[in-house]
Amino acid sequence: MSPSQTVSENIAATQKLFEAFGAGDVSAIVALLNDDILIEFYGPDKIIPYAGRYHGKKQARGFFETVLSSVDIHIFEPEEFIGDGNKVVVTGHLHLTAKSTGRAIKSDFVHVITMKNHKWSRFRDFMDTSAAVSAFFKAEK
Repeated sequence: MSPSQTVSENIAATQKLFEAFGAGDVSAIVALLNDDILIEFYGPDKIIPYAGRYHGKKQARGFFETVLSSVDIHIFEPEEFIGDGNKVVVTGHLHLTAKSTGRAIKSDFVHVITMKNHKWSRFRDFMDTSAAVSAFFKAEK
């Protein structure tokens, strides 16, 4: 298998996972993850319900279930899938609503994914976390 085939297969697997996310199909997402998956969503975990580090498929399932139960997705649009070796970088933009407050989250994003055997082994999410904090923050009463 040539390196370009591996890169194109990694991109195809990532596109398939994004399709499963868009459909809210957590089981299909988890099927595309390695057992040792590490997910890192940066931000304050006391405010953003899904911020933090998640290890393994069980925690990864919890991450995706929490994301999907915490926001309404209006736009989640990947724009570019860039592959190099075992890495896939995805750029795009999103428009979500925090279910707990009804406030909007609008941001560009960059996802950096490390692949192993055409499945995700590490996922890092970079976005405007201040937009997410503003949407989820609840002032103390």
